[in-house]
Amino acid sequence: MPLDSQIAAVLQPFRDVPEPDYRHLDAVQYRQFSDNLMPPIPGAPMFDVRDLQVAGAEGELDARLYRPLPQDKLPLLVFFHGGGFVIGTLDTHDNLCRALASQTGAVVVSVAYRLAPEAKFPAAPLDCYAATCWLVEHAFELGVDGSRLALAGDSAGGNLALAVSRLAAQRQGPKIRHQCLFYPVTDGGCDSASYADFAEGYFLTRAMMGWFWQQYLQNPAQVDDPLASPLRAEDLADLPPTTLISAEFDPLRDEGEALAKRLQAAGVQVRVQRCEGMIHGFISMAPFVERAAEALAEAAADLRGALN
Repeated sequence: MPLDSQIAAVLQPFRDVPEPDYRHLDAVQYRQFSDNLMPPIPGAPMFDVRDLQVAGAEGELDARLYRPLPQDKLPLLVFFHGGGFVIGTLDTHDNLCRALASQTGAVVVSVAYRLAPEAKFPAAPLDCYAATCWLVEHAFELGVDGSRLALAGDSAGGNLALAVSRLAAQRQGPKIRHQCLFYPVTDGGCDSASYADFAEGYFLTRAMMGWFWQQYLQNPAQVDDPLASPLRAEDLADLPPTTLISAEFDPLRDEGEALAKRLQAAGVQVRVQRCEGMIHGFISMAPFVERAAEALAEAAADLRGALN
């Protein structure tokens, strides 16, 4: 179907903005630009929002806790933000985390893992796993039920949620009831049909993703590591039930849907949904894109059902 009219309106101001020269792009400068590209969007009111420190793989990490209701022992949803492993902050995904907390009834904790290129792979997945373990270990003092645990992430954050699920299975870590993946990064090859079809003009570009991968990996051979490219894992059977949301006009569409098929073949319960007319990043546009709001509500319902 054609590009959604509300999405087209969002894209219009960016149509004439030239893409950076990725051969000479400085990650710090790009981060300062991109993280302030969109004005803050007012989010759902919470009973409590507070910043805290959680354990990472090599030191403390910033995190933000969203409590939608005054009760203790609410389920725990750990969220990892997108941004190609290079950009993104707690603030860029504040609105989405508030929406997830409001619609799932869970306490959401958003984790600010270390970013590349300052901290290259596998720093981010190891940070996210360590943070998840710490949150479960400190469930009582945080007023959450660590036995009712789910993960969520968008784009690179979806990749990191998959990595945490994989590490938890391998290391007999926390039991994860569900993972919700919004247009996840699943393969570093950047060579699917959707990469060719939507290489540019739809917010995320093939050149941008190529640059992200260059910043993230220590060397090209790491692209085969399942923690970096979960689609290349030999066995996916130990992963938790999954909701995977893809976007029609997204370079990452095919690799995300390919992962869903691999999970289903491995016996994992999966609900995969391609959102027609949408682009990469659309779920964060839920406050002003009707189809995005619908998809977010459906994903939240999956999480709510798994956690309750």
